[in-house]
Amino acid sequence: MNIEEGIELSRFTTLGTGGAAKAFARPESVGEVEEALRWASERDLAVAAVGLGSNLLVSDEGVNALVLKLGGALADVDAEGDLLRTGGGAANAVGLHKARSAGLGGFEFACAIPGTTGGGVWMNAGAYGGEFSQVLVRALVATADGTGWLTPSELGLSYRHSSLRHGQVVVEAELRLNPRPPEEIKAEVADLNARRKAAQPTNKRTFGSVFKNPDHELSAGRMLEACGLKGHRIGGAQISPKHANFIENADGARSADAVALMVEARRRAHEEYGVELRHEVELLGGLSIPPLRG
Repeated sequence: MNIEEGIELSRFTTLGTGGAAKAFARPESVGEVEEALRWASERDLAVAAVGLGSNLLVSDEGVNALVLKLGGALADVDAEGDLLRTGGGAANAVGLHKARSAGLGGFEFACAIPGTTGGGVWMNAGAYGGEFSQVLVRALVATADGTGWLTPSELGLSYRHSSLRHGQVVVEAELRLNPRPPEEIKAEVADLNARRKAAQPTNKRTFGSVFKNPDHELSAGRMLEACGLKGHRIGGAQISPKHANFIENADGARSADAVALMVEARRRAHEEYGVELRHEVELLGGLSIPPLRG
């Protein structure tokens, strides 16, 4: 397996921002992931995976870590009975297509999540009332110390959260689905995609939802819209005029611009509603959101 240096991560993020990785590799098997993790451990180097680059904001200064992008067998999907066996690097769209072809329903919600199985397990991704914890049987997680299967309870899955940390890589997962006619699956996916297209800036470069929905009558997007933030711009990034819980790369955005928008959005939501919004996007490379004042 080849390990490269200085690969620009902006090529691999949906927002199109971010600096270079200290090291970068594309493992195609569990063995190669284990090899990469041992390599990083010997050099005391952190490890992170990029998936399809959604739900990810990478520092403009780069990342002092080994960044992995899973491919090969780790991006394959197979259906067996009511189980969908999927590599950690498999796109959700591929998994959904395979499930539909096998007449397996329950994964339709994933059509609204432009990521991979590994990322879905990592953050218990969800949309339109569904989430990975509802279908996940177990996940195969690799670390520098070994590889083993973990159940949803062992993964600590909750709303847009797991207990996984960098250095733990989801290389495979088993999803238990339910028999459903393919035409019904196709119809529901078409409906969900139409709803998503109508509500979200699907034709813009974003990293997906910025904040988790708070315990409040207003969703994060509605709250930020009420704060007058639609279209608010800092540098090359702007809060989407279509949906206020998305940040768009309007023109040469930097990750720092997106962070500045997040800080301002949190300030206004707290000032207007007393709510402390918590970010859903994964921050990589030393980026952080400072605590609210007052």
